[in-house]
Amino acid sequence: MKLCAALVAAAWSAQVLAAGLPAMGEGSDPWKFDVLYDNHTAFRGKDATGHAVGLAKFRNTLTVEADKKLEGDWKFHGILRGTFDGVYRMNKSQFGDEAGGPVMLESTAFGTYQPHGGGFINSNTTAPGTAFNFDVSKNPNEGMRLLGDRWHSHTSGDVTFGVPVRPCDKDSRGCKDFGGYGDLDQNELEMPEFNDRLDFIREAHVRKNIFLDNGKSVYVKLGKQQVVWGRTDLFRVLDVINPVDYSRNNIYDELEDIRIPMWIATAEYRMGPSESMQDRNLQVVWNFDKFRPNNLGQCGQPNVILDASCFFRGMVNLWDNGGTVANFAPNPAGGLMSTDFGPGQIGIRDVHLPDWKLSNTQLGVKYEGVTQGGISFSLNALTYRSQLPSLHALRTGAQNPFTTGPQTTANTNLIAFDVYYPRVNLIGGSMDFESETLGAAIRLEGALTNGEEFPDSTKKSLYSKHKVWRSVIGIDRPTFIPWINPRRTTLISAQLFWQHIFDHTYYKKGERVDPNGTVNSLGPVGMVDWEDNFIGTLLIKAFLMNDRLSPELIIARDFRARAHVIAPKVEWSITDKLKLTFGANFKGGSNSRNRFDDCRTCNPYPPFTAAPGQAPGYSLGLASAEPLGRFRAGPIGTAMYEDDVFFQMRYKF
Repeated sequence: MKLCAALVAAAWSAQVLAAGLPAMGEGSDPWKFDVLYDNHTAFRGKDATGHAVGLAKFRNTLTVEADKKLEGDWKFHGILRGTFDGVYRMNKSQFGDEAGGPVMLESTAFGTYQPHGGGFINSNTTAPGTAFNFDVSKNPNEGMRLLGDRWHSHTSGDVTFGVPVRPCDKDSRGCKDFGGYGDLDQNELEMPEFNDRLDFIREAHVRKNIFLDNGKSVYVKLGKQQVVWGRTDLFRVLDVINPVDYSRNNIYDELEDIRIPMWIATAEYRMGPSESMQDRNLQVVWNFDKFRPNNLGQCGQPNVILDASCFFRGMVNLWDNGGTVANFAPNPAGGLMSTDFGPGQIGIRDVHLPDWKLSNTQLGVKYEGVTQGGISFSLNALTYRSQLPSLHALRTGAQNPFTTGPQTTANTNLIAFDVYYPRVNLIGGSMDFESETLGAAIRLEGALTNGEEFPDSTKKSLYSKHKVWRSVIGIDRPTFIPWINPRRTTLISAQLFWQHIFDHTYYKKGERVDPNGTVNSLGPVGMVDWEDNFIGTLLIKAFLMNDRLSPELIIARDFRARAHVIAPKVEWSITDKLKLTFGANFKGGSNSRNRFDDCRTCNPYPPFTAAPGQAPGYSLGLASAEPLGRFRAGPIGTAMYEDDVFFQMRYKF
């Protein structure tokens, strides 16, 4: 990897130097500017608690695009973007410094609820909120919400805990850098581009086509940019070079607006036609920027995809400060008891973000061509770091929190993790062609990855590594629908995504037997992610009033999660400079299938969390919606109660 990257860098440097570096001196063409203002205002209905959320976005964005021809046939392109979202001040009881409040946690053993800091186990032997160095005065019962309460109702017996939700300058509990999110103060939430990674620079690159003596050419592009490999909408298969900022508007903004630009060098060898091909290109991509993961949002923001960062923040808070977990330890007389834990017993200890070094950069190669029959295709290969975090269980050797006597299990741990971003290798390809029979364009895309990590409750490490196949077939058909527009076609576009995890681990209730003969008597264990998952999308987009009025409807269905979203929208271009958009997205379906092994029985402490003869690291399958149900619900299911209506205005100066 290091040698390949060094050779690629040397080759690019030689080409650039041979062609002459770009110069900004006198005699070059003047700058060209475009300025765009955008306001996006959204209101949200009731969440799973039954309370209306209200204003969920008041985002104001100013974008400046700049182009300039430079000396030596170089060209510069830049995009600056700055955002201010007033929702944190205008709806501060939901997302600002007044968000959250005290929480109550269930104990089914006694049919009661206790406040955070008042768990039964420890309050039986010591003052509530003081056991095992848990200082409730440092982790008070305020500014919190129950984990997952926005996306699902808590069934009796579920495990959950309180999560701080205020900006990190107002409440620093649970704040930790997960790679550009997770530890942001209110100003950074309001103006996300103005950070130490200079995200207000959306694009800043120079490019040139260097013509060779053999009639071919090398196209060089160097700087901060987006490199788009994929041919799909909404979900990504090959398009994984740039990470994505899901905190901006979940999955509902265009990818070009939520990709996180990176400092990248690309070189494209344009070979032109041959006897069997209309065109051929070979592209090498070197992402030499410091690693960035996907931005999953910070707990307390309006958009937290999969509700994942609320789980992260709550777990960091538990590790740092201790806390109370509902329905954790079984009562010998029956039922489950809310349990207090001290710092360093359960939670997330550390986040291992890859440092900048050559071996942590990303390298990709793509060959693409167009056959004489008009079929466009690509073959792709990429080595990169996973943009999603993986949680590795750690062995803390912590004191058994359920007893003050001699330890019954040596060097054991509760549910404690470090976060990693593993190396992933990808090979894949895509194809586009026209079907005269269907009168449609057909898009195919597929990718096989090796090295992705998934939660797995059959492993002592609580994760396993797998190969994954992802593919999509898309059909785009312009169709005359007379009652919509008898003189203009309506675009109908359908896509079907398929994800398959190889060597998937899943044992039904009663199937799993460990070396001591223990059966998972309480429920299924293994991998929470589906072995095969399918998501379908349908777009219908019409064009009226000489294309100035464009209504559209998007429907997406996650078949395994049994969740869907319906998103109508109307775009009205009043003038060439002013465009108004009115729209909504409504979710539906069921979260009844999203309970899964919550690992309360993964790390046994007899007699509290273990069955007789249960071996360490083998779960009995006690299930809850938290924490793993979110991976079954997916991005649509976890947004089940995030019905938004919105208005958007764009003006081009």
